[in-house]
Amino acid sequence: MAKKKSEELISLKKLISRYLTYIEVEKNYSIYTVRNYKHYLGTFAEWFSKNYQQEYIDRLSMDIVRSYRIWLAHYLDQYGKNLSRTTQSYYVIALRAFLKYLSRKGHRSLAPDKVDLPKSEGRSIKFITREQVDSLLEMPDLNKPEGLRDRAVLEVLFSTGLRVSELAKLDWDRVDLKQREFGIIGKGRRPRVVFLTERAAGWIKRYLDSRSDAWKPMWIRLGGKKVDPAMGSEKIRLSVRGIQRIVEKYRRMAGIPIKVSPHVLRHSFATSLLQNGADLRSVQEMLGHKNVSTTQIYTHVTNPKLKEIHDKYLK
Repeated sequence: MAKKKSEELISLKKLISRYLTYIEVEKNYSIYTVRNYKHYLGTFAEWFSKNYQQEYIDRLSMDIVRSYRIWLAHYLDQYGKNLSRTTQSYYVIALRAFLKYLSRKGHRSLAPDKVDLPKSEGRSIKFITREQVDSLLEMPDLNKPEGLRDRAVLEVLFSTGLRVSELAKLDWDRVDLKQREFGIIGKGRRPRVVFLTERAAGWIKRYLDSRSDAWKPMWIRLGGKKVDPAMGSEKIRLSVRGIQRIVEKYRRMAGIPIKVSPHVLRHSFATSLLQNGADLRSVQEMLGHKNVSTTQIYTHVTNPKLKEIHDKYLK
């Protein structure tokens, strides 16, 4: 009996390490999700150890979870700001998912269904108009190699609704410019087909024709420090942060008054589709959403019937 008890009492840090391996290898979670869960659960482990001097999680209780949530609500980041309710919920979601894993593996701890998720803040959708998108697209200097690249980046972002992480991982040999489509493995390792407009495909071709290298990444770093030909493909790949900087650069040049990120262009893509009559299920597929409820966040800004009623009764 003593041997069984010692086997059950595995340290919290070791259990978290096993869980992260599980979601990466068996659940096929993306590297970004695994990284985020490592941060959320690492934060909990550090707080738990500091406040309860506990190396094990078998004595976790509702009172302790409540204390943790109060701590999250009062936590200040490096800029002195509180965590939003949505961000707080990510920490609690990660903890509950971890507890579910422990339950399935037979480790003693608090039942996961006793951990309620905090109510998240209502999500506001930020998007730009088609006129603002067109203004953004006209900003790159096409006489420079990076200008051609940047124009292609912006065109692809708006015409596909890709997540910035999906765009950054793209390799040129996976894109069929003739059929104007390519396959990707998106969030949650879910595969989907992505379609290009004729204009976006044309700008990709023009950009690729300007390159004389054999590197596989679709988007490579240009300008600045001279690129060493001996560098590997992943060293030359344009990063997620690099793409974000490109969008912000041309947002400023275009004089668009709101902050524009690759995700705002994704919102603009979805909003444009729905405003022009696309059905919700099709937009769900194109965005790579697991549930249509996620896509429904766009409907309150794209429902033409609501606008008709508003215009009719509020003249």
